Amino acid sequence: MAKLKEKLKEKIEAWRPRTTRLLKEFGNVKIDEVTIEQCIGGMRDIKCLVTDISYLDPHEGIRFRNFTIPELLEKLPKAPGGEMPYVEGLFYLLLTGDIPTKEEVKEVADEFKSRQKVPQYILDMLGKLPKDSHPMAMFSAAIVAMQRESVYAQKYRAGGLKKLDYWDSTYEDALNLLAKLPQLGAFIYRWKYKNADIIDPDPKLDMGGNFAHMMGIKKPYDDVARLYFILHSDHESGNVSAHTGHLIASALSDMYYSISGMIDGLAGPLHGLANEEVLRWIQGVMDKMGGKVPTEAEMKQFVWDTLKGGQVVPGFGHAVLRKTDPRYAAQREFCLKHLPNDPLFKYVDLLYKVVPPILLEQGKAKNPWPNVDAQSGVIQWYYGLKEYDFYTVLFGIGRALGVTANIIWDRALGYPLERPKSVTTAMLEADAGIAS
Repeated sequence: MAKLKEKLKEKIEAWRPRTTRLLKEFGNVKIDEVTIEQCIGGMRDIKCLVTDISYLDPHEGIRFRNFTIPELLEKLPKAPGGEMPYVEGLFYLLLTGDIPTKEEVKEVADEFKSRQKVPQYILDMLGKLPKDSHPMAMFSAAIVAMQRESVYAQKYRAGGLKKLDYWDSTYEDALNLLAKLPQLGAFIYRWKYKNADIIDPDPKLDMGGNFAHMMGIKKPYDDVARLYFILHSDHESGNVSAHTGHLIASALSDMYYSISGMIDGLAGPLHGLANEEVLRWIQGVMDKMGGKVPTEAEMKQFVWDTLKGGQVVPGFGHAVLRKTDPRYAAQREFCLKHLPNDPLFKYVDLLYKVVPPILLEQGKAKNPWPNVDAQSGVIQWYYGLKEYDFYTVLFGIGRALGVTANIIWDRALGYPLERPKSVTTAMLEADAGIAS
């Protein structure tokens, strides 16, 4: 058994008694009150999911296994010749809660390399889809088509698989699938946008470096890929993509079904398309200003005119955060180092300086600070990835890291089928005292 799997097994066996005790001794403890607004309004802020993989702190941003993003970027071992950490090292952390050593990361990276080859039947299937297929539909279809490879499904069908051992074959599915996602994504990109000029994986490279290689984009795009996948890897369990993956897996569907469904949720305009919409908006601002970089005063006036016209400035504000999104800050630091003179980044930089004070003065925004989407599309555009539709595939590769880690732990702790109770509108009216 690989060392990561041994470590994970130890963590699982030590953790199970905590969940068992909470259910047995404290199951009736009330942790929240549910309102009619929450019931109708998408269950927002109802505390009814458990994850130890990540937590969105309003004042510190996302914490992965209690580490902030700056701490992660500092502590995780760096890929050879790069500024950014191994993506494989983050996955080790998400599973175990421990910062891996260089040797432990190398072992995980080698494990990914040994599993990275996508079956030829999947590539053949993708090549037969219409060229105008959306890349997210292609990505989801390819993942679910690999379901026949599921170790968990095969063992479950064979019988004799104990419930407390479900996590083991689920772990195997997770590594098998995660290792293949970069090749899947890059194949879709090259086939759809680059006249099917496919670049094969390089077995010597780590996950981020190999993705950049297969995309055909030179350094430092390998670091862009590593940073992007790390920053987008998880965001608690309540967002649509993470919750969809958890929900499907709760039916004991295997990892391929679960992650395909996760991708489908991520494709929605209210979830994974925000970075694309922000980039379109910034480019529209550039067109209105004749392509020149405005002065700070000119940008302020433009923002005020936009708000007074009843429009919003996309990429600013967050439902939970009460400070600048640390994911934005990490990408901003990369831009200041690698593309400080890029016109698009100069627009982003100006907006970063002028929008928050204006939104505070306007008094309508609880959180006027930029979120991750205000920055990420600009970096992709700078390095030549100008096909908007593909950006969410990048998001999906990263998000799969956190969702697979969560599903492994869901199985390890024996979380049950998710089945919330519904009420009728009449019941709500009765509770509100307005029944006719």
